[in-house]
Amino acid sequence: MSGLPETTPAGTAARTHPARIRVGFIVGPTAAGKSALAMEVAQRSNCEIINADSRQFYRGMDLGTAKPSAEDRRRVPHHLIDVRSPGESLDVAEFAQMARAAIEEIAARGRNPLVVGGSGLYLRVIRGGIFRGPAASAEIRDRLAKIAGERGAAHLHQQLREIDPEAANRIGVNDLYRIVRAIEVFELTGENISAHQRRHRFADNGYDILTVGVEVERQKLYEAIDRRFDAMVAAGLVSEVRALIEAGYSPERPPLSTIGYKQIAAHLRGEIALADAIAQAKQESRRLAKRQITWFRREPEIVWLDAERGAQDALALFGKFFPISRREAD
Repeated sequence: MSGLPETTPAGTAARTHPARIRVGFIVGPTAAGKSALAMEVAQRSNCEIINADSRQFYRGMDLGTAKPSAEDRRRVPHHLIDVRSPGESLDVAEFAQMARAAIEEIAARGRNPLVVGGSGLYLRVIRGGIFRGPAASAEIRDRLAKIAGERGAAHLHQQLREIDPEAANRIGVNDLYRIVRAIEVFELTGENISAHQRRHRFADNGYDILTVGVEVERQKLYEAIDRRFDAMVAAGLVSEVRALIEAGYSPERPPLSTIGYKQIAAHLRGEIALADAIAQAKQESRRLAKRQITWFRREPEIVWLDAERGAQDALALFGKFFPISRREAD
């Protein structure tokens, strides 16, 4: 990318109204440099940051989630970090409610909300809300559960692929709950869940939005992932995982059953050597990055920033997008 786009992205400035809150988003794959960019934008554009990384919600999960440092959080207020213990769930609907409350509260103080993260679904529900779909059907779910029990989740996943290839590409082959829900929506409405979600996504959410994506060449991104995980281990990730397990949190259940934590937990159980745990975590992180890139590439409103000019272009875009604060106007 050689420079800034000539116009702001479709669906942002074109529909701006003074009464509407402007919300910025910085998105991209893991280890792409979103947090560092967000700090620059926040300090220059009177922003407060709203976390949309689904693992940074949890207390005690600091190193393995690349949580912002205490110093960064002193320099720029961050919201939705450390809002749950690892034994408490925070689902996407509750996140959306909390994030919208934070947006309203930040804007009411004359500051600008900046949402940052790589969890695509959590980012999407702020922009477009949640597609709830038709009520569950016990009959359909029982029938599909029986099929899964007899023939495996992969059989249902293939059935889903035939009716909704887009959903099958984003839903894991063993994610039985989401597979069943997608098939259920199709059977109840005659339309696949991806079509419902696309239509829902473009509904007006009450905000004016600018979303920028951090783009990094694939090999450089993978190298950054490896370096970051090595730094996590050097900083004490093994001790962090050990402390969480000793506190009674199960590595078999979310959020500890996620990348980095589950591999280190396996090492602590004596199942694999530390070097193998590190290698597996890096590989899983690279796979996650690939899935995140695929997800975000389907979002047409994202303005992708070249890695070489990312900070410069982001500052220019958000500088034009965000209103002058009351503090700056006085």
